[in-house]
Amino acid sequence: MSLQVGNIVEGVVTGITNFGAFVLLPSGETGLVHISEVANTYVKDINEYLKKNDSVKVKILSVEPDGKIGLSIKKAQNNRPRRKEKVNMSFEDKINRFMKESDEKQQDLKKNTESKRSKRSADKQAF
Repeated sequence: MSLQVGNIVEGVVTGITNFGAFVLLPSGETGLVHISEVANTYVKDINEYLKKNDSVKVKILSVEPDGKIGLSIKKAQNNRPRRKEKVNMSFEDKINRFMKESDEKQQDLKKNTESKRSKRSADKQAF
């Protein structure tokens, strides 16, 4: 089976990393679904969306000369029209939603950074 960019195929998740998931395609080749291509929302932990041996539909985004295959789960499911509520949102509502999501992401980042800093300072004091 020849892989063509734009095709949607069924595959099986063979491995999960912190940056994405590897999917075995019907052709026997393996491609990568980057974490940003898993869902239409922010994905903090890919394990909340995928498990090893899950069957998934993927869209082929790229086939590189070196054999790397880029895949997308969210674009394979994007054939349906977007919800009307998002299209009909006012500019102010969109900005408010963006600011709320941005604040949540900043809080998560700050919490993770602070925990790493406190761990480092504890390590330095131990010596």
